[in-house]
Amino acid sequence: MRKILCLFIVLNMLFMASGCTIYNVSMDERSVGDQASDEQITFQIKGKFLEDDSVKYLDFDAASYYGHVYIVGEYESTTQIDRAVQIARSVDGVRDVTRYMLPKRPDDHCGTTDNLEIYARLKEKLISDGDTWSTNVNIKVVQCNVVLLGIVGSKAEINRVIAHAKSVAGVRSVKSYLKAQPR
Repeated sequence: MRKILCLFIVLNMLFMASGCTIYNVSMDERSVGDQASDEQITFQIKGKFLEDDSVKYLDFDAASYYGHVYIVGEYESTTQIDRAVQIARSVDGVRDVTRYMLPKRPDDHCGTTDNLEIYARLKEKLISDGDTWSTNVNIKVVQCNVVLLGIVGSKAEINRVIAHAKSVAGVRSVKSYLKAQPR
């Protein structure tokens, strides 16, 4: 009993440190063990991004689902992409790496404020939709392009999330890496 309690406390601390809540954990399609493993992978990759001189931490983001890592962001040189993938692959538990990277465009009219506004509008649509679990959808916005990550309950839910993303004003494109895993 004591070991179970200790395990619960450690997992709870891990999730709290990563910004997760008990609600998020209970709504996620993955088991608690898979969630903890993926959070650990993500945490390690982001830490290594922060320590690396060639990878610009604020330009790259990572997320893991069942050990499949997604790297999303902007780059100044292909060397940065190669290094980010190398870092991700070096973390124990990583099975595969998919990247969605766009070259930085200094003359682009879509900036951080636009990306944040798109994120907020899409999150609002997902939260107000009673047929989607907004907590299961990880939204990244790069140069006004929406990238959807996560595991949801059905193909119909994926289609609804994509439709919401496409309906947000200012969105240039939508790339979905969402996977369906029936509840």
